[in-house]
Amino acid sequence: MKRFHVHVAVNDLEQSIRFYSALFGSEPAVKKPDYAKWMLEDPRINFAISDRCSKTGVDHLGLQAESGDELEEIGTRLAQADVSTTAQKGANCCYAKSDKYWTIDPQGVAWESFHTLDNVPVYGSDSHAATGKESTKAACCTR
Repeated sequence: MKRFHVHVAVNDLEQSIRFYSALFGSEPAVKKPDYAKWMLEDPRINFAISDRCSKTGVDHLGLQAESGDELEEIGTRLAQADVSTTAQKGANCCYAKSDKYWTIDPQGVAWESFHTLDNVPVYGSDSHAATGKESTKAACCTR
C-alpha cells in the first residue's frame, strides 16, 4: 500500500512543528534542526516540513512506495502518462536514501515517487531532479 507524501516549506520550523503536532495529534516521527516528518496512519500520509526551501508553501507532492517493485510500477504508469520523468537511484535526500522518480504534472507541480532504502545522518545534497535546481543550502527537495 502506498503512502501519500506532502512536503511543505515553512518560515518558522518550531512554530510549524507545534501547529502540525496539534493538527495531527502526534509529535513528528523525525525531528531535525531544519526538518520534521510525521508518518501518519490516519490519514495514511508522509507529511514533511523544512526551512531549507527558497519559498514557502507546498514544495512537492508524492507517493511513497512500500517496495522497489511498487516504485517501478509507478514509474511505468508515469511513462504511460506521456510525461517526462527523471529517475534517481540511491539518492540521499531528507535524511533518507531512496530510489525515486521525479516528474512535473500539467499544472507545474513537482511529484516525487520514491521507495526509502535507509536513513542517512544528513539532509542530503541531491538536486530537486524534477527541475534540476540545487539550493544554496544544498537541499535535495527545493524548487
